[in-house]
Amino acid sequence: MERAQERIAGRAAETELELLVHGVGGTTPQKMLGDPRTVRITGDDTAAVFRRADHAEGASAGHEPVQEAYVWCNLTSGDGTRALWLLLLPFMVVNLAHWMRPAARGGPRAVRLYGLLVRLAALTLTVLLVAAACEVALDLVAWQCAGVADCAGRHSWLGFLSPAASGDAWWSLPGRRLALAALVPTALTVLLWYLSHRTWSAYESHQPMSRDPEPETDVSALARPGFWYGRRLVARLRAAHTAAGLLTVAAAVATPAVRFDHRSGGPATLDVLSWLLAAALLGCAAAAVGVVCRRGRSERRLDRALDGHLVHSLPLGALALLLLTVVYAGWSRPGWQSTGRLPGDAAFGSLMIAQGLLVVLLAAVAHGLYRRRPDPRAAMHGLGGPAVALLACALGGVISGGLAQRVADWLDGTRALLDGPPVLLTWQASTIPPLLAVLLALAALLARRTARLARTERDRVRREHPGEPEDPSRTRSIAHARAMATLTDRAPLAVTVLSAATLLLGAAALTGALASGTSPDGAARRTYDVVRAAAETSQALGSWLVGFGFLLFVTWGRRAYKDASARRTIGILWDIGTFWPRAAHPFAPPCYAERAVPDLTWRTATWTRRTGGRLVLSGHSQGSVLAAAAAWQLTPSVRKRVALLTYGSPLERLYGRWFPAHFGPRALAALHRDVACWRNLHRLTDPIGGPLRLPGDCGPDVDPEPLRDPLAYGRTPEHPLPAPILAHSDYRADPAFARERAHLLARLHADLPRQRPEPGKPA
Repeated sequence: MERAQERIAGRAAETELELLVHGVGGTTPQKMLGDPRTVRITGDDTAAVFRRADHAEGASAGHEPVQEAYVWCNLTSGDGTRALWLLLLPFMVVNLAHWMRPAARGGPRAVRLYGLLVRLAALTLTVLLVAAACEVALDLVAWQCAGVADCAGRHSWLGFLSPAASGDAWWSLPGRRLALAALVPTALTVLLWYLSHRTWSAYESHQPMSRDPEPETDVSALARPGFWYGRRLVARLRAAHTAAGLLTVAAAVATPAVRFDHRSGGPATLDVLSWLLAAALLGCAAAAVGVVCRRGRSERRLDRALDGHLVHSLPLGALALLLLTVVYAGWSRPGWQSTGRLPGDAAFGSLMIAQGLLVVLLAAVAHGLYRRRPDPRAAMHGLGGPAVALLACALGGVISGGLAQRVADWLDGTRALLDGPPVLLTWQASTIPPLLAVLLALAALLARRTARLARTERDRVRREHPGEPEDPSRTRSIAHARAMATLTDRAPLAVTVLSAATLLLGAAALTGALASGTSPDGAARRTYDVVRAAAETSQALGSWLVGFGFLLFVTWGRRAYKDASARRTIGILWDIGTFWPRAAHPFAPPCYAERAVPDLTWRTATWTRRTGGRLVLSGHSQGSVLAAAAAWQLTPSVRKRVALLTYGSPLERLYGRWFPAHFGPRALAALHRDVACWRNLHRLTDPIGGPLRLPGDCGPDVDPEPLRDPLAYGRTPEHPLPAPILAHSDYRADPAFARERAHLLARLHADLPRQRPEPGKPA
């Protein structure tokens, strides 16, 4: 009885709460709360809220608020096998392009057209990567190498497929070899479907709090009730992309057989079946494209319904067509031999041209939206989305070309027994070395600018510490940290240069592929031979670089998932990519915010409703983005009881510039008006966090002067040892943090109604 009364009294006294949200790299609740004894208040092993053990049932001692720590790092980390998610990088990049739409008032048709173009570009990316798997398994292995006795003899595992080695055995027929090799791209498509379905059930199944939508003003779309619940769209896109992948495999198997039947004048039954099969494949492909073109996300309400049986049966229909195609191709055809390469040049060329046209149209739509509401801080003047979509397509092309060229080199070596992959893929592999050269030149330019800025910062550091003995080494360290922090602001330049180089090299690869069949005479012949020799050298080097890059990529990924220090280095880019819901590509890595934002919203709303107290959402780095997203999801009445304290925040520096439609200045200013109060702390040495730069009178109210870093230039009585340069870490160790939090609580208290007294006690 006494224990229950103490618990009631403790909860009655609990009127101030600071909800801490960590950032990139993750941490432990013990470190966040500064106490080795913590207890889990609510949540599970994936994400949970913790308190100190002595605060679990009541208010804190002293004048500080009760502190809770929301730990979400398990949503983006795990064992080393999750590093394989890095192989989904092209899908994640094209999904980012959907959210980079410029902010524009009105123009719903242009906004819908922008989303449609990104979804179509994402669909071509799925087809491209599955087609690359078909090129490797069907063309290079089953058609070319197995059909050449010397190549099959060098690889004993291909003996049962080779007509020369097996004596025209059952599997040695060309159509049956293709049917067996089709298992590889089919398994890849099924694996992508399985991963998407499993993460869909785990991440998209968490429903946000139900509430009525707010009037559409300058508030961000993140305030809409259904923003963090894209279950229906992901299911629809997953069905369409799975069907597209299976149809790509079916087309790769059927095309050689259809060409042989039409050329050889075979049985009329096969001829009729080939036309029916082609019509069925085209009809199913049109249905998949139609599903992708249907209306996008439903954000104004919680869309709990799923699409009908037609959408869900689309992958099964594509699988049935694939099985029918395998039976058709495996039919015995006397005189059919595998010579040359499969007809893939036209397919890959058409995909590349289609992707280029989609990116150009996307750039035109983005430019039109930007002109309606120009934002000088928006990255690349609103063209960030098209540039990122171009990079996603280029990444898919480079992976496809490099992988095909690497497998061809492995199968054939230097014997020149095989015709190799399609010419376009070979030329795409040759773009890798010059692209790396462009990146190295850009890195050298940025390093030079950074060194020049560091020299300028030295004078500023000296002026900031008058009267103190100068330490040249200390001055250089501080100036270097400040100069390195500005590299984040150079990201638009880097993406501009990289996308421009990609566009030029892609055009050169397409031109080289088209001109590869020509043979000029005279003086042009010598130039042609020089260009061809350089291209062949670049192709060989590019194929080796792809293999090396794949191993390096997986190694970095495993280290990033298992090593906290490595995760802090490269984790910010990954966390930005997986923060956004899967709106364009269903095979992208899952969105952790679809679990984290509802968690924070539910905890904030239920605590304020139960206690009537005041709450500070305290977010560091990526945690500040989650805190802002959670504040947008609260009802207006609850939002007025919440204060935001952000530090090391990329809200404007990264999200506001690259995602202006959702984190632009108008959206952030609207959030500042809706919450009770907001303070944002940053340092000049922080490479990630920065000021919010809100327009009008909001700016000084939210952004104080940059915090000192280091806290002391030289040795002082308070800092007898040299104070470290903290940069992006340990904001809460700064004495200014406690002052800003107390200031927020004081302002929040003045705006709240008086608390009702406990029963039986005087007011």
